[in-house]
Amino acid sequence: MKIGVSSYSFDRLLRGSERGYREIVRLAREIGFDGVEFIDLVRPAWGIDGDEAALAREVRAAADEYGLAIPAYTVAADFLSPDPEREVERIFRKLDVAKILGAPLLRHDASFHLRDLPGYTPEDGIAEMAPYVRRVAEYGAALGIRTCTENHGFIYQAPERVKRLIGAVGHPNFGWLVDVGNFSVVDRDNLDAVKIAAPYAFHVHAKDFILLPAPAAGETVPDGFSRSLGGNLWRGTVLGRGNVAVADCLGALMDGGYDGWVSLEFEGPEEVIPALAEGYAYLKRLIKG
Repeated sequence: MKIGVSSYSFDRLLRGSERGYREIVRLAREIGFDGVEFIDLVRPAWGIDGDEAALAREVRAAADEYGLAIPAYTVAADFLSPDPEREVERIFRKLDVAKILGAPLLRHDASFHLRDLPGYTPEDGIAEMAPYVRRVAEYGAALGIRTCTENHGFIYQAPERVKRLIGAVGHPNFGWLVDVGNFSVVDRDNLDAVKIAAPYAFHVHAKDFILLPAPAAGETVPDGFSRSLGGNLWRGTVLGRGNVAVADCLGALMDGGYDGWVSLEFEGPEEVIPALAEGYAYLKRLIKG
């Protein structure tokens, strides 16, 4: 397996600064990563705007200069939007950008909501989304780019729902970005969920959380913590310091035959560069010995 890092991990470092993607590439190389997985390149919060294709060419040039791969392009999507046809076309263009980046994989969301209709269920959403997601997978296949979705966003975060979506799409070019930490946000045992996901894994995010039980009535939520679907508490932290069974999850993926990229995704309050360096060293011990 090769070890990458998500550009999202640098969010606090770049937000409000004049640093750009070249700095991410330089820092990733300095720490030791094999590649950088980029999220949507147009990011006004980072002061980065403009033509996405032009940005992609700049990013690709920087990665090539530093000898880093770009294993994936990660973008927002909503296939239960009011105009799913337009969303499909928009994601086609994201695949075009992934091609410029040289990324062999595009990860997109499914949806973060359900339709506001009486009796509308997650299963209804899967049935409605599947044909659109399949078209994206077909377009990606024609470009030589695999597509996948992530266990992410409450509605389609539980492993059984993601598995059913993949089955409903029914295309060999569509699979799963397995985030080993995100299952905690819907109160699922991470290792059990990863075992469900492993046969469909196209890409992996390694992430760690500090997990706390739901506070009693009247207790305040500690700073930096968010509530899970069931009311429990979670907060990002340095990989290897939290409660997620990261080592066991990666072991289960490897036992299942996974030999692709693992991207470190950090979203804790700790200082960014030391946190990424520590997380990289932890992953390297687990994966490369």
